[in-house]
Amino acid sequence: MADDGDERLRTEGSGGGAGLGGGGAGQPPAGAMLLNVGLLALALLAAYRLYLRWGTRSGPGGAARQSQAAALPRMKRRDFSLEQLREFDGTRNSRILLAVNGKVFDVTKGSKFYGPEGPYGIFAGRDASRGLATFCLDKDALRDEYDDLSDLNAVQMESVREWEMQFKEKYDYVGRLLKPGEEPSEYTDEEDTKDHTKQE
Repeated sequence: MADDGDERLRTEGSGGGAGLGGGGAGQPPAGAMLLNVGLLALALLAAYRLYLRWGTRSGPGGAARQSQAAALPRMKRRDFSLEQLREFDGTRNSRILLAVNGKVFDVTKGSKFYGPEGPYGIFAGRDASRGLATFCLDKDALRDEYDDLSDLNAVQMESVREWEMQFKEKYDYVGRLLKPGEEPSEYTDEEDTKDHTKQE
């Protein structure tokens, strides 16, 4: 309230030159309030659309895949050729594997991301190194033959190593990706057990 000099008190929001679209002192104009409400509604709509797109992916089929992943025993350690790795793309086999920097990881528990309908499903059953290094989710970023990554620059190779470390922390390492003509290693049960307990 303010004294306007004639010993009459008036409230700040009533009359007295507040202008057409605005409130009084300390109050945002009605147009700004409307804009804020509109932006909030737009943000909520966007969040809802994202939820519908990705949150319900684990709906009936996704939930079944998640429970299958939990029921699968740990994979014994072994090495893979590119052809063998492709069998584990989440469509032909319920287990999902991918390779990063020559190492193969079981990402089945992340099927929401790496499964057939997931945002990174393109990497399932493949060597994902080039796609991760270049931040490219197109099939063009993946090679059908062994990729030695020799044409990547230093920054991209560092990115591949960082991705490898992230996968090591989150997923089970199951073996190596074999170069053409390379023979697979023979792993003992003791090596397999030691490697799995080290990750837990």
